[in-house]
Parts: sequence; C-alpha cells; structure tokens
Amino acid sequence: MDWYMMNCELLATCSALGYLEGDVYHREPDCLESVKDLIRYLRHEDETRDVRQQLGAAQILQNDLLPILVQYPQDKVLFDAVIRLMVNLTQPALLCFGKVPADATSRHHFLQVLSYLQAYKEAFASEKVFVVLSEKLYNLLQLDWEQRQEEDTLLIERILLLVRNVLHVPPDPAEEQGVDGDASVHDRVLWALHISGMDDLLKFLASAQVEQQWALHVLEIISLMFRDQSPEELAALGQGTAGAEHGEDTRELESLRQRELAEKRSRALQRPSRHSRFGGSYVLQGLKSIGDRDVAFHKGLHNLKSYTHDLGKEPRRVPRHRQAAPESEPSRRSARNVRLFLRHFCQDFLEGCYNRLMLLVKDQLVRDKAQQHDETYYLWATAFFMAFNRRHGFRPELVSETVGVRAFHFIEQNLTTYYEMALMDKKEATTWARRMHLALKAYQELLRTVQEMDRSPEQAVRDSSQVIKSNIFYLMEYRELFLALFRKFDETKQPRSFLRDLVETAHLFLRMLERFCRGRANLVVQSKHVRRKKKPRAPAAAAAAPSAAELEQLWEGLAPQLQACLEGEVPLPEDVVPFDAASETPVEEQRAEALLRIQECLRDSRLPQALRLLRSAREVWPEGDVFGAADAGPPEETQLLREILVAPLPRQAPAEPEEPEEEEEEDEEEEQTVQVSEKEFNFLDYLKRFACAPVVRALVLLLRGYARNSARTNHCAARLLHRLARDLRMEPLLFQLSLFALFHRLLSDPAAAAHQELVTLAKFILGKFFALAATNKKAFVELLFWKSPAAVYEMTKGYSSLQEGEGTTRSRVPPWTPQQEQELRELYWKYKEVEGGDVIAAILAQLPAPGRTRRQVVKQLVRMGLASSAKDFPRERKGTRIVLWTQEQEEELTRLFEEFQGSDDVLGNIMKHLTARRSRARVVEKLLGLGLVAERKELYKKRRRKSQGPGPGQAATPARDSSGEDEDSEEEEEEEEEDEAEEGLTEELWLPEEGAGQDLAQRLHQEGLAGPLRWLQNCLRRAAGDRQEDGVSHPVPLVPLTEENEDAMEDRRFQTLLRQLGLRPPASEQESFWRIPAALTPQQLRRAAASIAHRGLSGSPQDLPEPPGCPQDPAPAEPLPAGLGSDSESEEPVPVPVPSPVQPRTKRRRELASEDEDEDEDGVGSGTEPAPAAPCSEEEEEDEDPQPRGRRKRIRCLEEEEEEEEG
Repeated sequence: MDWYMMNCELLATCSALGYLEGDVYHREPDCLESVKDLIRYLRHEDETRDVRQQLGAAQILQNDLLPILVQYPQDKVLFDAVIRLMVNLTQPALLCFGKVPADATSRHHFLQVLSYLQAYKEAFASEKVFVVLSEKLYNLLQLDWEQRQEEDTLLIERILLLVRNVLHVPPDPAEEQGVDGDASVHDRVLWALHISGMDDLLKFLASAQVEQQWALHVLEIISLMFRDQSPEELAALGQGTAGAEHGEDTRELESLRQRELAEKRSRALQRPSRHSRFGGSYVLQGLKSIGDRDVAFHKGLHNLKSYTHDLGKEPRRVPRHRQAAPESEPSRRSARNVRLFLRHFCQDFLEGCYNRLMLLVKDQLVRDKAQQHDETYYLWATAFFMAFNRRHGFRPELVSETVGVRAFHFIEQNLTTYYEMALMDKKEATTWARRMHLALKAYQELLRTVQEMDRSPEQAVRDSSQVIKSNIFYLMEYRELFLALFRKFDETKQPRSFLRDLVETAHLFLRMLERFCRGRANLVVQSKHVRRKKKPRAPAAAAAAPSAAELEQLWEGLAPQLQACLEGEVPLPEDVVPFDAASETPVEEQRAEALLRIQECLRDSRLPQALRLLRSAREVWPEGDVFGAADAGPPEETQLLREILVAPLPRQAPAEPEEPEEEEEEDEEEEQTVQVSEKEFNFLDYLKRFACAPVVRALVLLLRGYARNSARTNHCAARLLHRLARDLRMEPLLFQLSLFALFHRLLSDPAAAAHQELVTLAKFILGKFFALAATNKKAFVELLFWKSPAAVYEMTKGYSSLQEGEGTTRSRVPPWTPQQEQELRELYWKYKEVEGGDVIAAILAQLPAPGRTRRQVVKQLVRMGLASSAKDFPRERKGTRIVLWTQEQEEELTRLFEEFQGSDDVLGNIMKHLTARRSRARVVEKLLGLGLVAERKELYKKRRRKSQGPGPGQAATPARDSSGEDEDSEEEEEEEEEDEAEEGLTEELWLPEEGAGQDLAQRLHQEGLAGPLRWLQNCLRRAAGDRQEDGVSHPVPLVPLTEENEDAMEDRRFQTLLRQLGLRPPASEQESFWRIPAALTPQQLRRAAASIAHRGLSGSPQDLPEPPGCPQDPAPAEPLPAGLGSDSESEEPVPVPVPSPVQPRTKRRRELASEDEDEDEDGVGSGTEPAPAAPCSEEEEEDEDPQPRGRRKRIRCLEEEEEEEEG
C-alpha cells in the first residue's frame, strides 16, 4: 500500500485543519473538530498503524500541528486537543507494536513508524515550540492547588509526556554520522529546551513540595536528557585548559601513532633491501600439511609469521543464537555548549533536587505506585549523579539519600531479581541483561562512593563508611553476588560492556574487602547453609549404642576426674557456648542438642567440657530444672551427669554422602532449610571461590579485546588473574590454550609496551608452565581443558594424590576393582532372569563392603555395557503398579462384595481377600463406579448397638458427610503406606505383668499427678472395652488435650510408668503421641488400669472399675466420635471424656467432619457401646477439653448454654 495515497476521509479531515502561508498559519473554522476526528481515527487504527503512517507521510505534525501550537496558544480548548494529538503521534514505536516484530512485514511497518518519529523530533528542535510549552507549563504551575482544575493537571501531565516522547526518539544512524562535537538532532532539542527555560521548570518540579506526583515523570525526562553523556566527561569539563580537556584524545592518538610506527619498523626489518621478482617457495619443517609431508610455503619469508592453516578458507558463519550480544548505543560527545549546559544542570540538580527526588521515587517504587520496571530510572540516576558528584569535588551530603545500607540492599535485591529472571525468561533474557547491567553500574558506583568516603578529611564521613562496609561485608548475599554473576555470564545475552563493569566491580570489591580485613584480627561474618533432607528409601542401620555395662564401667573410670573438676583442681574451659542466638534453630532443639553435646563429651572422657557445658546450659535454660536446679551442688551435678551419660537420647541419623555426576532422576522429595550462623572470615578462603573455570573464562574473554579496553579494565582483569595465580599459588589454573594464544598475540604486538602489566603477567605464567612441563609431560595435554582446583593440585602433586579421600575429592565414589566388576557381572546375570524382582535391590543385598548405592551400581552396569541406560532399571513406586482394572479383577471384586455384603465390615473383608493389592480409596471408587453401593457410608464398619436410646440432653453424633472426599494419587499413596505400616508392624512389645507400675503410680499420685493418672486410667479402660466389643485391636494414640496432661506426658517418670504398662512411645518422625499397642489384650489393659488406681491406707483402690455414670453421661447407644485423638496412622477412636456433674450448664456436642474418603474400618453411622465411665469430677472436665488434632480430621466443638432447672 502506498501510504502517500491517503484515505479520503483522513485527507478531508487534514484539509479542514487549515493552511500555512509563509510563516503564518490560517486555521479553518472546523479546525478543532478535525483535530478531535484525528484523535478518534488514531484510536481505531489497525495492527499495522495505518493511520499513524499516513499522517506521518503527510507531515501533518510538521506542517499543521506545530504551527497551530505556536500561533494559537491562547485558545485553551484547541491547545489541549493539539497536545493530546501530538502525544499520541509521538509515542514510542515499542508502545505501538508492543515489541520489535519478528516477521519482515510487521518489522517494515515498525521501522516506517520509527522514521516518522525521527522526523518529528527534528521538527521539535525549535525554540518557538519549547517557548510555548514552557510558558504554558509555567502558567499552570503558578496556580495553587485550590485553583488548579482537573483539566489543568491533565494538561501538565500531557506536556511532560510530550517532552518525554520527543526525547525518547532514538537517533538515525544513517543521517547522524558527524564527528564528536557536532550538534546532533538530540543536542538541538536539548538546546531549545534550555533556551526556553524548560530545564528550570524541571528542577522546580523535582524540588517543590506540592508537586510530588510528577517525580517519576521528571526523572524519566532527565534520564533521556543525559542519554548520550558520560558523567566523568561532564565533571571534567571546564576544570582546566582546552589542552587538558582533550588530554585523553591526545593520549589515544599517541598510542595509535606508536603502534603504526612499530609496525613500519617491523616491516622494514623483514623485507630485503633489493626487490626480488621471485617470491620463493619454502618448506616449513616440523609443520605437517594434510598428508605426511611438511607444509610448502609459497610466499615471502616476511609473511611467514601470519601463516595459518586457515588461509584461503571461508570464515565459519556463527549461528545467530551464538553471536555475541550487541552493545548498547555508543556514547558520543555533544557540542560543547550543550555539555556546559548539562554540567550546570547536574550541579544545580545535585544541590537542590537530588536527595528529595530520589526519596520520593523510591517511596513510590516500594509502595508499588509506579509502573512496571520504573526502577530502572532510579538505578540510572543513582549511577550517573553519584559518579558526577564523585568526580566533581566529592561532597557526600549531596548524595546522602542513596548512600547507605538500604541503598545497597535495594540495588542488590533488584540485581538478584534481574539475574533470576534472565535465567528463567529465556526469550527476554537480553532485556533482563540490560536491566541487570543498570543495577550493576549503580552497585559499582555505590562501592566507589564508599571508597571515596574513606579518603575524606572529615572523621564523621570516614566513620560512616566503616559502618557501611562492616554491614556489607558481614552479609553473605553481597559476597556471593559476584560469584553468581561470573558463573552465569553468557556472552550471547550479555554484552562485553557488562563483563567489563563486572570485572571492575569485582576487583573493587575484593580490594575493599582485603583492606577491611587487613586491619582486623578476627572478622566475623554471616554464613548460611542450605540443608537438604531426603526421605530415605530404607531405614539406615543405626550405630551400635554402648551397653549398660559398658556405660557403668566408663562412669567408674570418670568418677575420679569428675571429682577433681568439681573441687576446682582441673580448670574448666571458658569458650563453651550452649546457645547460638544467631541460629534459626528453635530454642527447644538447641536445648536437646546441648544434652547430646554433654553426653558426647562424657562418652569421649572430656569431663571439663561436659561440666562447663552443663553449668552454662543451666544458666540459659533454668526453667524445668532440665540441667539441674539453680543451687545444685556437686552431688546433684554428679548424679545429673550420670543420668545424662546413660540416658537413651534420640540422635539424628547421619546424612547420606552426596554422589557427584549422577544422572538418575531423584525420586525422593527434598526439604531445604537455611541455617544462619556466624564464622570467622578468611580472605584467602573467600578468594578461592573465584578459582574456577567460569571466572577464568570470563577474564580471558574480556582480555581478548585488550587493545580496545581501557587501561583500568586491563588492570582489573590482570589483577584478578594475578590474585588467582600468585596469591593462591594456583598458576596451573591459567594453563589454558586460549589464554596462551592471547599471550602469543600480546607478546608479538608491536604496541605491547603500552600494556606492560599484561606482558609481565604473560611472562610469569609462561615461565611457570615451562617449569612444570619439565617434570609433568602431560601439562601440554592439560592446556586443552579448563581446570578446577582439584585438577591443579593433581597437576602439581601427582595424579594419584587425591584418590585416598584427600582434598576436594574426598566425597568421590570409590573405584571399582576388577574383582568387584567380575562379582557385579556374576550377580547381574544371576538375578537378571528372576521375574517380578528388583535386580538392583538383589545385587545390593549381596555386594560386600564398601557399601554401594543404587545409583553407583546402575551407573557401573551401564559403563560395563550390561545395560544401555539407567532407564532399564526403573524404581518401583508405591501405589502405581496397578492402574487399570482388568475384567477378571472387576468380577473378583463383584464376587467378594456379594459374599461379604451382609457382614459388619464389608470393605475390610474385601481388602483382606482381594488378590491385587490396591488402596482403599481405589476399591471404594471402583465399587461406586460399578454401582454396587450408592454412597460411601454403606461401606463403613457396623457396630452393635445396645437397646437403650440416647440419654436425656444428649444428641446422637450425625454420620460423616461424604461429599467432597475426592483424593488424588498422592493421598492414595500415603494411605497405602499407612496400611502397609500397620499390617507389617512386627515390633516386639513388652507385655506388662500383673501389678506393674503400682509403686511408681503411687509416688506420682503423691506428687500431684492424680489428674493425668485418672485420664490414663480412663483411656485404658475404654480401649479395653472397645477391643472386647469389636474383636479387633488397633494402636490407639494417647492425645493429651490439656496443658496438665501434656506436661505429664513430657515428664520422665510418667514416661517410665507408661513403659512399665507396656505402652509404646512415638516410633518415627511421623508420630507425635504415645500409643496403646494392638498386642495388649482387654484383660491386660484392665489390669494396667487397676494397677495405677490410687490406693488408700488400707491398700484398696479408691477408683472403682465400673462406677455409675454421671447425669450427663452419653447414653449407651450414642456413637462416639471416631476421630477424637486419632492421627494419620490409626483411626481407632479415643473415648470421649465424661462431663462433670458439677458444671451442668455447659455441654459439648462434638461432630466429626472427615476430609478423607479412605477411613479405617471404624463405623460412625452405627452405634457403639460406651466404655465404663470413671467417676466424674471438675478436674476431669478440664483435662478432657477437646482441641483440634490429627492430620486430616476436624473436630467441631459446639458449645450450647443450657439453663439449669430450679429445684
């Protein structure tokens, strides 16, 4: 389409605007309506922006809109409409298209719109236009906030947006090809802005108290004004003579001239004095050609040094996705008068506006009042104006708002966010890399400002810098930032300028950190460790604990030494600390760890440390007398230490060693916990973190352009390499072929004298290499690989020095010997043909020490060629072996349902007789799908009812609501694991004898534990009644629902009583409560309940086994809530406590709302006989107050107030 052929309606609208005659514009009567029509047309343009392109081709803005703006500013309505139209026409092309189009057609439209914008910018380079805009903005700002209308505020915003849009237009590289110092279109726009006084209005908006809402608009305009400028050049402008200002240019020209003269001299020495018509042919001995012969060289000897095998070949085309990232717009030097105006603007802005404006902008960013990615303007302003202030008579008070720990934290947060987004958002990685570069430059300028504060003559400024550095160097995030940026540097996404700033910033940080550590003996910093806990596939064999006899023998040997420590003959250490305030470990866990540390000291015969740790822990945790009473003497401490020595304290299983280079996918879930602690900082240990291949590779990449780099960039890169090679004594880390090729090019460069530091480094590294090559002939092969510290150690100390578990390879997998490989091969062929078995599990069971893991065995089988990949040995997953129901299985399920349909436990009987192992949830789902049952509650276990109905005042517990009980596969696997755990429980339990625990129970009665003992007695009796009634035994958890009972369950003597009665403590991390084992019979439970009953002086029990019920006891036919006190492994109901007759006003009605469709066999819909109730008391009512417990169950306690009947 020819955009010069305008649409007829659009052409008629443009013609109705008016016409230009000389310098006078004559508007038509319908000018205002035509402007509004153009705004309406732009609102409905298509994706090619056809209206915008036609208006740009017709030059409507240059020939109509700008003359109307200049000549009719008094017409407020027309002026407002023209401003609206120009804001729309000048908006950036990226906003019009969303992004740079990828297809050719859309990209053509994009570039066309961009060319029209560049023409608009050139038309705005007029003083008349900016004078009108400035006067209008000035008049609007003169209005007080009471007089300023809404349309006035909108007009202020539109004027600022128009200025922003004009300055945002990028330059046209085809048109602006002038040298530095020429006035570009952008310079002319800036000069017109300056002449009109718009820059003063911007400074007023930045500093005025009542104009805070324009802070981000002003900052964006200022950032566009200084887009092509360098703060260092602006700061140096006007500080000396013209010759001093051009000193850098002079030095650059002198360097080029020296390079040219050196090349001329080298050519003159290579060529003979007399010209020879015969170039000559030579044979290069020692350099082989394609065949076995030496290379034949057919050119003059002076061209010999430039010979390579690639001569005459076409250069290899680099794919687009591997090409280096393009650099940002190169900075150019503006005209001198423009730079002087910008320099004065920077001075005034720093003195009167900077701190206030940056405070407002940051407040809007933190409160999310700004648009997305507006923080980039804040980062740019921080870097630019702090650099200008540092180079132009450093005054820290002018930039105090952006100097401090908060500024470091804000920039580090954004830098980390950009870094993470660049890794995740691959399509926009280049954009995120540009934002990351802005944040890095701001971070670098903050460090330089703090370094400049160290040199300040004022003591207060130097003290402030010390405070900032101590906070920055203490936190781990700031120290690890550069390592992460180095390791993830990608030259295809990040330009060389980013790498240059990264190297310079890292060099500055290391130098500041080194100087900070130099004046301090012990520097303590924060350290974070990420712990990954894996769920073990099988319980690891615990280390054999010492027997009681061994502990008694150990205690007899420790007694004399302990007596000497208690009498003061042996001094106690002072550096034992039982509590770490900086750690995120809970206080209760630290108390348990302190007990373990005391026990370890005792078992290691370190009595002074154990005694000091005991006394220190007593001061930290005085409550409960866990570590003894506050006034404990030597006898009490001796007894307490003996108890700690022999106590079976729980210990954490040792973490599995990490296995490097494993390819098999992890099946276990990992739980990551971050532990924060403090440690002494060692600078060399921190520097060793940089001794890795990514850092060296990035430095080599930067030094490839040493001729184009600045002297400071080359110095920073060379200094980092020198630190790695010299300070760490890791010279072989730099033995790399690409670096040696760079050294060869550097040493043969005629202008190498200008890079003396690099030449010295090259000679040092090459000398170390040839010295090592004299003893290690494999050093030449090592040139082909990037090396790690482990490889460096092996190159210098020998290749077998790290195979014995030393150095960084101490966690390596032990090698397979030929005998072990032969044994593995035989085991594999032995168990390969076994059907239905796990080959790897069978091999692991037969392998001798050292123990191997499943991964190691699978990997070795693949290496030996016995298997193609690790996928040949898939790990069997629970609950996923059987997915579909076959026809035979459906018929079997139907037959079992018809067989057990009339039984009390339909689902339980089906699960016992079902051939294919499936979870209850799958069986219930299939029964519903086959239409054998209408709802789930038909499958609940039925219980016998007694003839009595519900008692007065009691409501029967309603059946569970079965809606919303759909479960996913994860819950089904958990259910299956729980069922298997219950069915496969083979733990040997101690069965109580008759009268067990009587003496201990009486002592506990006397010490005030009568309430918990009565609660325990009731639980035992009810469990006995339920087991006798049902004929089925399940483990029943003891859930303490009151604080008194919880304290009793934590008491050591009460736990001893529980063990004597045969109760089982929590068996694993998933259990929280003690349990009544399934192996105890109802008779044994009743004997245990009778043995803990309180006895009077006559010795007879005062608590009768079956006393009469209370007035508010539930009727025998009322079902008990099955979920009370149950957890994830047991669904056996704990009896409901009996309310006290002393308080008849309040009753509790409990309803069970189950969220699990796969309940155990307990029936809720059917009634059950209550266990014999104990005498009621007010104390029992308080003890048995229910609380929400369990993993997937809710108990709703509904309190209903009843009025007590009189009489």
